[in-house]
Amino acid sequence: MKKFYLLATAFLWATTTFAQDDTKQKPIFYSVSFPNAVHHEAEIVLTIPDAPSGAIRVRMSRSSAGRYATHEFGKNIYNIKASDAGGGDLEIRQLEGDLYEIPTHGDAVKISYTLFANWTDGTYASVDPSHAHLNMPAAFMWVVGQDRRAIRFQFNDLDKYGWRVATQLKNEGAGVYSAPNMQYMMDSPTELSAYKVSSWEVDNNGKTEKINLAIHSDDDQSVIDSFAKQIGRMVLEEKAVFGELPVYDYGEYTFLDDVYPTNSGDGMEHRNSTCIVHPAAKVSGNELRLISTYSHEYFHSWNVKRIRPKSLEPFNFEHADMSSELWFAEGFTQYYGEMLLVRAGFHNVDDYGYTIAGLVNQILNTPGAAKYPATHMSRYSVFADAGVSIDPNNQANMFTSYYTYGGAIALALDLRLRSEFNLTLDDYMRTVWLDRGKVMKPYTVPDLQSDLAKVTKNPKFAADFFNKYINGIEKNDYATLLAKAGLLLRKAAPGKGWAGPLSYNRNRGRSGEARTTDESGLPVQVSIIGAPVYKAGLDVGDIILKADGKEVKDAPSFTDIVSAKKPGDKVTINYKNRTGEHETTITLEESPYFEVVTYEKAGKELTKEQTDFRNNWLSTKVK
Repeated sequence: MKKFYLLATAFLWATTTFAQDDTKQKPIFYSVSFPNAVHHEAEIVLTIPDAPSGAIRVRMSRSSAGRYATHEFGKNIYNIKASDAGGGDLEIRQLEGDLYEIPTHGDAVKISYTLFANWTDGTYASVDPSHAHLNMPAAFMWVVGQDRRAIRFQFNDLDKYGWRVATQLKNEGAGVYSAPNMQYMMDSPTELSAYKVSSWEVDNNGKTEKINLAIHSDDDQSVIDSFAKQIGRMVLEEKAVFGELPVYDYGEYTFLDDVYPTNSGDGMEHRNSTCIVHPAAKVSGNELRLISTYSHEYFHSWNVKRIRPKSLEPFNFEHADMSSELWFAEGFTQYYGEMLLVRAGFHNVDDYGYTIAGLVNQILNTPGAAKYPATHMSRYSVFADAGVSIDPNNQANMFTSYYTYGGAIALALDLRLRSEFNLTLDDYMRTVWLDRGKVMKPYTVPDLQSDLAKVTKNPKFAADFFNKYINGIEKNDYATLLAKAGLLLRKAAPGKGWAGPLSYNRNRGRSGEARTTDESGLPVQVSIIGAPVYKAGLDVGDIILKADGKEVKDAPSFTDIVSAKKPGDKVTINYKNRTGEHETTITLEESPYFEVVTYEKAGKELTKEQTDFRNNWLSTKVK
């Protein structure tokens, strides 16, 4: 059980999200202005009425809802001042990089600061004359120990820039928005811009839920309306998995999307909204690429925001939040996010074969998955989930993403439930939803095993599956499972020589700086355990000069030499590093990577049983 220093009154989201402020104190108030938006600055004033007695501590977060690694948001605030109700200065001490203390004060305290924000993604904030993109942990200081108090926001300068407010915060009128407590506030990204919106209603078993698509992009309203119809199809396909939508706070769910070429692509789930960011010129022409992020993030409104790991309840904004359950929270969502686009008609079975191959290769052909279980890879998220560091790591040889690891497990479980029990993964997800998510009862890994035993009525199968594939490192027989749907798992490049992956970027150094040398040759950027390059002693930083006596200038020239050879052939490599010039021999092998193709494409006969199996799996479930 984690020890939460700041959230010492540990309470579950289920009891706080909708609770009225029971402290009888006036809400904490934020005033947000943008006098210098052209230079990416916001001016923020935090007012604390009914200030608690004794020293007050305020801080910036070091983690963000939906993100699991540590982030140093405190670096982007400055000009920090404190005053009393009458405007008199108060002493404010900086105790740590992101922690401040006001030792003495009266009944009310005001804290003002400047926020610099110039990174548009699902975690950070950005401000310019076109918009203010605010992820709350990256933008707002908060009062330690006052996390149960209600919160109000006043967004200023909207008319000046022609902005409107898109957020899951409650609109109180007169430009004021509210959150019932700090946890909800931190989970409420807000976009201020001249966005375009398209809204529709979904019948939720007799209750109406409103869905809003708010997109800040260079598109006509007709494009947004057309895209909304596509999103509407996706929403109904996801609803069919669980049999119902969640009951959204205030009866609305909002997709917040910012589309611009210099953005950092991202998607971040929230309770009643999602923050999506795409590095594209516009929505028009990119709908199919964009909808993949929408599908993944919307599935999170069930799985992770309500079907909630106990390890993330409540979320701690002081440091990274570690969870052993991300293979399920993120991995099963990864599986459904792509598979449901097939059911909804956005992709065909041939397209989906590429996605399946990606999952299978990640679980069968990565050193991390070979050595470590899914639970361990989930815990490594505190370093891997957009973690900020400048030193090299060895993730290529000891980490496999819990997204793809869990996605491959979900694929296998779905196919096994269908073939062994005449059940589906949908049945399992509905059970977890009803037992855990709908009633907001956070789960553990044993809870998920218990639910699998319940839905299969077979505790032995559930225990075996979790022991082998979740807590252990055994792998399912994907070739046999996929064959039931008339899908062939086969080697992607049979009979061809393979030296191993050599990912590289000629113009970037390890910590992102431009290379200052004019060296020729092919720098080795990755050396995977077991690959021929690794066995030959080549490592990251080595520079390949020649292969078989031929000059190697870049990756294509190396590939040309290797592709003409077969497994077992030997290639003499001349390379250099800090110890001088060297020669080694690479013994080529056959690539271990797989592809997935339909029986029809492979020239194999598709039986009626395989056709029925595939259709039952991948056909629409919307009635």
